[in-house]
Amino acid sequence: MSPLLSLYLRPVGGARRPHVSFSHTETDRRLLTQLVPPLPAIMMLKKLSSSVAPRCMQTFQGRAALSTKTVVETYESPDHYFEKDRIDAGDPSKRAFTYFMLGGARVAYATAARLAVIKFVGSMSASADVLALATAEFDLSNISEGSTVTVKWRGKPIFIKHRTAKEIDISNQVDVTNLRDPETDAVRVQKPQWLVVLGVCTHLGCVPTSDAGEYGGWFCPCHGSHYDLSGRIRKGPAPLNLEIPPYAFIEDEKILLG
Repeated sequence: MSPLLSLYLRPVGGARRPHVSFSHTETDRRLLTQLVPPLPAIMMLKKLSSSVAPRCMQTFQGRAALSTKTVVETYESPDHYFEKDRIDAGDPSKRAFTYFMLGGARVAYATAARLAVIKFVGSMSASADVLALATAEFDLSNISEGSTVTVKWRGKPIFIKHRTAKEIDISNQVDVTNLRDPETDAVRVQKPQWLVVLGVCTHLGCVPTSDAGEYGGWFCPCHGSHYDLSGRIRKGPAPLNLEIPPYAFIEDEKILLG
């Protein structure tokens, strides 16, 4: 086999070449002539590529520069028409106007924020109707001694008891150490003869019956809680004494609830 033909049949990657025998004939020479291009043709292609490549690069760069120039002329206004309205940052004649505009904008923003805060806080304040319901005055002069009246405040019953001297003594003689919710009578009243309590049982919220029960105060018929003449729990499932609502004496016999 001819050396040129053995070159084209060289194994790739170290693989073993199959054993094939060839005869050195005229056919081999014609085949090699067709596979291997003539040397002058190779030199011509190399010369052509070395001369054409720089020209292509110059053409591409020229077109890119032309495109960039077109973009600049389109968007950056090369005639500088906008310069006539431009204000320099250090222009003293325009500085006062700039300060005036900035100051006015800040004042407007501050005023708007202040109004928004005032409106928000005002919406959280209680209205006149709500305030009227929150407090209530009651005249005690019509309540006879030893009796109890029920008034309504904030949708809840309020017990007002005009206690006698005997009832006051009985309430003060109680040993508070034996009570479920220890409280002396003195801390539950502002004036000894007047007891003001919330008429809601501390067990499950029922309304107790006045002047009833084993201790002469209140009795809850729902589950059998007994309260004494000071509204303290003495017997039954209720865990706490009757609640004392916020009140104050505005006159000798007139109170303000709330």
